[in-house]
Amino acid sequence: MKKINQEYIERANELANNSPYFSLISMRISDVGIGYSTLEIDLDKRHLQPLGYIHGGVCAPIIDAAAWWAVFYDIEEQDSGLLSIDLKLNYLEPVTSGKLIAKGRRIRVGKSIGYAEAEVTNELERIVAHGTSTLMLLPGKGLNTDPPLPSKFVE
Repeated sequence: MKKINQEYIERANELANNSPYFSLISMRISDVGIGYSTLEIDLDKRHLQPLGYIHGGVCAPIIDAAAWWAVFYDIEEQDSGLLSIDLKLNYLEPVTSGKLIAKGRRIRVGKSIGYAEAEVTNELERIVAHGTSTLMLLPGKGLNTDPPLPSKFVE
């Protein structure tokens, strides 16, 4: 069984957590590994829609990202990435404040397609949204950094 390189995870998480989009919506990876991920968003006024609830456009990207990261570490090729090609979600309960926690779980990874789900809960662990994502594997389109990331897996 493959073993993930902890230094790779730390550097990849730092890259994602400091990316412009993650920063824009206050999203961050808090835990990740082969087949799973946990992401969080600390909610504030900028996440609200006019009725005072968190906008659905806040749940969609955390589901998308949690599914993406749950599949990413199953890809053995160092230079391969992913692209979401389908995202389906259901909103189950309105949220007005606090924190969103998304737990992603890889369901299947094939040669060219991955499939995962994510469940979003509030701080009280109530499920507020659920979704699935189909992801296309992209050889040659992995995380690009300078200096380069270490090897994804260790022997």
